[in-house]
Amino acid sequence: MTHRLVQATPHRPTYDGGMSAHPVRSAVLYSVLRLLAFAVPFGLMMLLPIFQQFVWLAAIFAALIGLSISVIFLRRPLDEVTTTLADNRERRRAARSGDRVRRNEFDEDEAADAYFGDDDAR
Repeated sequence: MTHRLVQATPHRPTYDGGMSAHPVRSAVLYSVLRLLAFAVPFGLMMLLPIFQQFVWLAAIFAALIGLSISVIFLRRPLDEVTTTLADNRERRRAARSGDRVRRNEFDEDEAADAYFGDDDAR
């Protein structure tokens, strides 16, 4: 099954058929789903008498089950969160390098004006 990327918002793409969400909402949704993937199996195992004595064993099994569930079923939310984070990082990096380029151009202009004289004075 292939997914075609479409522009959902001006800030980030989403998959066809997927719901477009705010980046913070996607991160919170993914975090809550990961916690539920651990808490539900842990709660179910705590109902069994053997795991009431060995809570640490229930926690280990719940962590393994939660990891498996997140790898299998939470691929799309993870992709959305990581795409958003990468886009934000790239945007910040581009803004910083753009500021640096403008600053260098301004310094070059000032140096040229000081050496050759101000063009506006003529």
